[in-house]
Amino acid sequence: MSNSFQPVDWSHDSNIYEINIRQYTQEGTFKAFENNLPRLRDMGVEILWFMPITPISLEKRKGSLGSYYACSDYTSINPEYGTLEDFKNLVRSAQSMGFKVIIDWVANHTGWDHHWTREHPEFYVKDPDGNFTEIHGWDDVIDLNYTNSGLRQAMKEAMKFWIDTCGIDGFRCDMAHLVPLDFWVEARTYLDQFKKLFWLAECEEATYHGAFDTTYTWRWMHVTEEFAQDKSSLSDLWGLLQQYQEEFPANAYRAYFTSNHDENTWNGTEYEKYGDFARNLAVFSCLWNGIPLIYSGQEMPNHKRLKFFDRDPIEWNGRFDLHDFYKTLLNLRKCNPALRAGDQDISTIKTETSGDNRVFSFLRKKGDREVLVALNFTGEQLSFEWKGQSVNGTFKRVFQSETRDFTQDKGAELDAWDFLIFEK
Repeated sequence: MSNSFQPVDWSHDSNIYEINIRQYTQEGTFKAFENNLPRLRDMGVEILWFMPITPISLEKRKGSLGSYYACSDYTSINPEYGTLEDFKNLVRSAQSMGFKVIIDWVANHTGWDHHWTREHPEFYVKDPDGNFTEIHGWDDVIDLNYTNSGLRQAMKEAMKFWIDTCGIDGFRCDMAHLVPLDFWVEARTYLDQFKKLFWLAECEEATYHGAFDTTYTWRWMHVTEEFAQDKSSLSDLWGLLQQYQEEFPANAYRAYFTSNHDENTWNGTEYEKYGDFARNLAVFSCLWNGIPLIYSGQEMPNHKRLKFFDRDPIEWNGRFDLHDFYKTLLNLRKCNPALRAGDQDISTIKTETSGDNRVFSFLRKKGDREVLVALNFTGEQLSFEWKGQSVNGTFKRVFQSETRDFTQDKGAELDAWDFLIFEK
C-alpha cells in the first residue's frame, strides 16, 4: 500500500532523538532539559521526540509516579514536568535553534481516571458486564472504542490542541497498530488542513504507511540481537532487509535504533544486548535507508537501565564520549544526498567482498554522490577486498583524513568490531 500523504520536506535527511523528561535531569523538568538544547544541536540532532507529556492517572498507578502511557487528560501537562507555559517556551526555544518537536500520542487507551471515563463512558470498550476493560493485560489502562464517532472527533481535536497551543511539528503514535488505520488516515487528513506534520508509528505493519511516514523495525532489532548471541547469521540479516524491501512501500521511512525507553528498561541497554556489536549497529542505523532514532543518554553512553514508574535520573558524568561519533554520522547523513530516506532515486546496494561471511558492506548511491560502508561483524581483525565494479573511483574516508582510489586497489583492513565509511 503506498502512502497517499507526502512526508514533510525536512524529514528526508533528518533524525530522531527520544527524550525521557522524567529521567533526563535531576529536576526532571522541561526547564532543566532546555539547558541541553545547544549540546544536542551541536551533535546534529534534529527531531526531538518527547515521551508523553500529559498527566498520569492515579487510579491503578504503577510505582510511585505511574506509566507515562496511562493518560488522565489529553490536553494538559504533567505537573511533574512543569507547566504548559514551560513546554511552550521549550518548543519555541527548540524551534528557534532549528529543531522540530514531536510528542508521543497514546490513542489506544487511557488511564482509569481519565476525565472521559466520567464525561463520556461511551468512548470506551466494555466487557460483557459493562465494565471498562483492556485486552493486552496492561492493568493500569483501559481501551478506547473507535467505533464511536464522538471519540474519533474528540481525539482529533485533542491532537489539534497541541498544534494550536504549542506549534508542535508531529506525532509519535504509541502502539499505532492497535488503533484502526482508517482513524489515522482520518486524523492526518484533518490535521493536514492546519499544519503539515511528521508522523511516526510505533508499529511494523506495512499497511500503516497508508497514514504514516515512518514505522519501527522491531524484527531488525530482534534478528541483530540474535546475531549478537550467535543465534542468527549474516545471511539472516541480509534476508530480513530484503524482506523489508519487498514488503514496504519504496517511499516508506523505517526507523532503526539500538535502544529506546522500552528496550532500555525491560530488555537492557544496547551494551547488555549487543556488547561490542552496538557501535556497528549505530553506524548502520544512521546510514542505511531509513531514519535513525537515538535514545536519551546514548551519546554519553548510558550503561544503566532506567526505571519506568519511578524517578531514576540518568547519571550524566560530564563526558559525552559518543557526541562526536554521532555528530559525524548525523552530519554525513544531512550533507550527502545518497543517504536520504524514502528517496526512490537512491540505490542501496549490497557490495560483495572477499569476507562476505564476516563483513557487512553496502553502498548508497544518488547520481555521482556515494557512501560506502563496511562493518566488521566479528571480534577478529580482518583483511578483505571489495569485488566487482560497484566500488570504484576516489572516496574520502569519514572519521579520517584519508583519500582512497578504489579503481586499482580495493583492499581494506578492519579491526575487531570496527567500521569503515567512505563518501564521495
